[in-house]
Amino acid sequence: MKLRDALDLLRHVPADAEPVVIYLACGFTPLHFKALLAAEIWQVSHKKAEIHSGLYGDLLGSLQTAGESGADFVVCLAEWSDLDPRLGLRSLGGWSPALFPDIVGTTGRRILELQRSIENVSASVPVALSTPTLPLPPVSFTSKEQAGTLDLELRACVAALAASVARLPNVRVLNASYLERQSIAGVRLDAKSELLTGFPYSLPHAAAMATMFARLMSDLPQKKGLITDLDDTLWRGIVGEVGVGNISWTLESRAQIHGLYQQLLVALAEAGVLLAVASRNDQKVVDAAFARPDLILSKDKLFPIEVGWEPKSRSVARILHAWNISADSVVFVDDCAMELAEVAAAHPAIQCHRFPTHDYQSAYDLFERLRDCFGKGILLDEDRLRASSLRRNAGPTDSQPLLNGDNFLASAKPEFIAKYCDAMVDPRALELINKTNQFNFNGKRHTLASLSRRLQNPGGFIMVVSYKDKYGPLGKIATLCGTRLDDTVHIDTWVMSCRAFSRRIEYWCLEELFSHFAVNCISFDFEPTERNSPLQLFFTNVLGLPPFRGCKVARNDFLTRFPRPPQIQLESAHA
Repeated sequence: MKLRDALDLLRHVPADAEPVVIYLACGFTPLHFKALLAAEIWQVSHKKAEIHSGLYGDLLGSLQTAGESGADFVVCLAEWSDLDPRLGLRSLGGWSPALFPDIVGTTGRRILELQRSIENVSASVPVALSTPTLPLPPVSFTSKEQAGTLDLELRACVAALAASVARLPNVRVLNASYLERQSIAGVRLDAKSELLTGFPYSLPHAAAMATMFARLMSDLPQKKGLITDLDDTLWRGIVGEVGVGNISWTLESRAQIHGLYQQLLVALAEAGVLLAVASRNDQKVVDAAFARPDLILSKDKLFPIEVGWEPKSRSVARILHAWNISADSVVFVDDCAMELAEVAAAHPAIQCHRFPTHDYQSAYDLFERLRDCFGKGILLDEDRLRASSLRRNAGPTDSQPLLNGDNFLASAKPEFIAKYCDAMVDPRALELINKTNQFNFNGKRHTLASLSRRLQNPGGFIMVVSYKDKYGPLGKIATLCGTRLDDTVHIDTWVMSCRAFSRRIEYWCLEELFSHFAVNCISFDFEPTERNSPLQLFFTNVLGLPPFRGCKVARNDFLTRFPRPPQIQLESAHA
């Protein structure tokens, strides 16, 4: 985005738009970067960015201030001059080779201080970090074709910093490799602007950085499931025509792109992405193909596998029902344009991609797009459990009895565990709040900062609920946030994963709150949304009338109407 376009866009942002507070920690004068970042944030998330920054030349001091600023996000831009002023253009500290060991030593110490500051700040506010993006000044005595030892040692220090902080759950590091594709390294520095104003970036580079940071902070909803075709997609060849032994996915058979596709799907599955098959094919032939021991993507990572001769849109509909997710959370991949069009016509919200069987570069580009569709900042235990729990609950012996009352639930030996966050917000709580729709109390979303502030308020709490039974664990499947005031608990955020439906977990949540806080009333900041009808039905059952904002339930009324069945284990603890 050009600066002129950014300024024009910001003039038209509504005054009552949802705000987001950004603290910009950098050692240079932010100048145009603030406007570019605010414009990109508006484009990506439709939020009105309020951006604050610290003192010039004091990156570490700015970071320390950021943790107490009340910001929703911290953007940290570290450049070489922040690690040692001699690596910038506005200092005359010297470039003599005799100074190299001291420059490396100073850089190492500053990096340790920067790492500690990021660790401290990210405990309560998410941090998006970029390591130095500008070229080193001509310090080294080597020619530009040769990497000098100073250059290599400094970059090794920076790489170690990035790798270390990237492991923190609330830190996201800007991808330097991707930035190289968006901003040409040779034109990133504006020496005139740096020397005269203290702003070192060329405008194209500042725009590229702003775009990437806006997306890093946006938490755009990622896709949850991928439905794939088989013939000429998962493997090369039509299995019903060439036979099971002649389908291929290897380099020797010039079908490596299909092997790479399978390899990608395995990685997605292990990151929690749901995988399914929709194929117009013969079931026996497909079963034989999946029995091949050299297949990279094993059958156990796919559920459901819909094989038959009816239109694929019907197979897709059954898969969506089995997953209990909406079409806008799903990607469909097929090599046939007609099949893609048929599915898209029946399910307009689904994202359809054609597998380019004979175009290797396009296939590689598709792999990158698919990886981006399902990108996430951190992997949680629940990602690993998601697909297995769906598969367990698919059959009539596991799923249907759950709807038939308390006798089956008691025989399943359920364990309900409620943990209360102390100083740290559980990452799973934030994920549930910002991704759950069907059992979402009022549709409101939160940031890590807003949840952290809740824990600091008198009476504020965050409860994270885990569930398991003899059929297996579901992991952390519900989050409730609220405040205890005298004899009442007020709930303003309540979400629950659709995987937890029909297990009475919602009732146990209320029982836990009555017991843990020893109160006689719970009130609810309920708001109907287009997609939370399951929660509305639950409240109608509990209250005896449709829910409304401020509705309440008394302890005695609740426990009389919904007594806990025997053999249900409840456990409460602080996280």
